[in-house]
Amino acid sequence: MTPRSLQSTAPYAQALLGPLMLVLAACSSGDGAPAMPPAEVGIVTVGPTSVVNMVELPGRVAAVRTAEVRARVDGIVERRLYTEGSDVARGTPLFRIDSRPLRASLDVQVAALRRAQAEAVNAQRVVSRYRPLVAADAISKQEYDAARAQLAQAQAGVGSARAQIRQAQLTLGYTTVTAPISGRVGRAEVTEGALARQADGTLLTRVEQVDPIYVNFSQSSEELLALRRQATGGLARTVRLLLEDGSDYGLTGSLNFLDQSVDPATGGVSLRATFPNPQRLLLPGQFVRVRIEAGANPSGIAVPQRAVLLSATGASVMVLGPGNVAAPRPVKLGQLTQGLWVITDGLKYGDKVIVDGLQKVQPGAKVKPVAAGVKPAATRAPAPAAAKGGPDAR
Repeated sequence: MTPRSLQSTAPYAQALLGPLMLVLAACSSGDGAPAMPPAEVGIVTVGPTSVVNMVELPGRVAAVRTAEVRARVDGIVERRLYTEGSDVARGTPLFRIDSRPLRASLDVQVAALRRAQAEAVNAQRVVSRYRPLVAADAISKQEYDAARAQLAQAQAGVGSARAQIRQAQLTLGYTTVTAPISGRVGRAEVTEGALARQADGTLLTRVEQVDPIYVNFSQSSEELLALRRQATGGLARTVRLLLEDGSDYGLTGSLNFLDQSVDPATGGVSLRATFPNPQRLLLPGQFVRVRIEAGANPSGIAVPQRAVLLSATGASVMVLGPGNVAAPRPVKLGQLTQGLWVITDGLKYGDKVIVDGLQKVQPGAKVKPVAAGVKPAATRAPAPAAAKGGPDAR
């Protein structure tokens, strides 16, 4: 082909290459994967909700009764009669102290009683002999009165000897140390062979009643006043308990004490609740958290538990921003009640919170909102679009 003919066909070739280059550019853009549609998410619209005002306070568990078992006689501890950490009933023997010296003392008192009884019998016989003699003026009335006084003194000696025996028997009974109350007995503070002394009140062990059990806590007088104003019907008597690991104790307790004075050192008011403790999960000295109901707030804000994201920095939710773009929002949490988190700060009425499909959402991504609880439609990849602009396009 001559150079002149090539020059005459160049405009037609450029006209055909233009659309072809556009098609190739469209096909080469991206990696060839089709664009995915926005993820469907379930949302709820924030509105006023009646929520219970629940106050959470730190508390400490305490035994209802605590008895220190101490020695009431002097002697050597012979034997421990209980298993440490077991439950005992009132009157259960706990320790045995050497009783031989006290038994000997009791024998002495018994002998003294017999001597006093013999003296009383002799004095009674003297009075019986003197009675007819004084009537016949064979002896003086003074001698008769002296015999009667001797009889009264002997009878008083008998009474004193009997009292001494009762005292010796009571002291001898103290050599068997028993539980003063029913409860859980602690570890032994002495071992066999130790000297127990009455004067020092040697501590042997402790018995604590732990079912039911107390939980002591306090609240500042200012906050307590605010609670009373919120709770128009008064503070609820029923209280709940959170254990150290954050789990709910399960059994409810009752508020049974509210101090009528404010501690000037702390500015707080002491409160106390009683809880059943059949499984012995609560131990004296344990730290817990107490929840008290203080009325209801008819205009509160609550969202489903699954909508809240918890992290080391705090709690947050995903809300819909302009153009249905997901955006994280930090919030402050109140109590968790019946699967709903109470939000005390961070949300307002009308906010749209993502509840379902959070695992598919990234901050700043556009989403397709649907009502919470509606199953999202199956996502299908769009069919590849037909190339346009080819030489045969009509």
